[in-house]
Amino acid sequence: MKTAVVTGASGGIGLETARALLADGWQVVCLSRHACPLEGVRSIPCDITDRAQVQAAFAAVDRVDLLVNNAGFGISGAVECTGEAEMRRQFDLNFFAWVTVIQAALPALRESRGRILNISSAAAVFSIPFQSFYSATKAAVESLTCALRSELAPFGITVGALRLGDVKTGFTAARQKSGSGDDLYAGRIARSVAVMERDEQNGMPPAAIAAAVVRAAHKKHLPPVTTVGIKYKLLCGLNKLLPLSAVTALIAKIYIPEK
Repeated sequence: MKTAVVTGASGGIGLETARALLADGWQVVCLSRHACPLEGVRSIPCDITDRAQVQAAFAAVDRVDLLVNNAGFGISGAVECTGEAEMRRQFDLNFFAWVTVIQAALPALRESRGRILNISSAAAVFSIPFQSFYSATKAAVESLTCALRSELAPFGITVGALRLGDVKTGFTAARQKSGSGDDLYAGRIARSVAVMERDEQNGMPPAAIAAAVVRAAHKKHLPPVTTVGIKYKLLCGLNKLLPLSAVTALIAKIYIPEK
């Protein structure tokens, strides 16, 4: 039986991904601080920002055919008013921890000629004002994905990213919001975050993302990046047609509404 390792499978997209992979016949291992509630999933308590914990976790796994990098969170606020500790914490979990996980998984993936799927976001393409650091981590993830693809191809390891739009999960409630400087920005921070939260709560169900992960796990010719959802495929296609200045202006109009 093939084994999939999913980070952050205790809730949201990760939980539904674990459920879908189980139903598809995979043995599923969850790496997260909290246990996955699904029967049949092996949970290994792990803070993926801790290299020693990650290495110990993979030492306890006999086989890895699929790695799904999913764990993450978001912060919001003005760049000017975001503290160094906050921005570093965002990159530590959403980017550097993923690198640590990939490094630890590679010996097993090399043996199985397996696959890495990184969960990205349309924010990698449309950098969202007042969610700049989250957007930057996802752009970094897609860049890493493309570089790894070339580096690991000789070993038979395939690498791809799934670029998501808004998804209705606990991500919204878990967002670390800083309203610092909202007076200076004339309320634009609060209005922007309200738009993000509204869109997320009206977003795709996490089960739809899980189904996309299963499809990507089996896809013979995996693209570097797969955008999930017709709406977001169209938007990302529009990004290729319009000048960057026009796209940036459009995003500002959407995410920084007038009073």
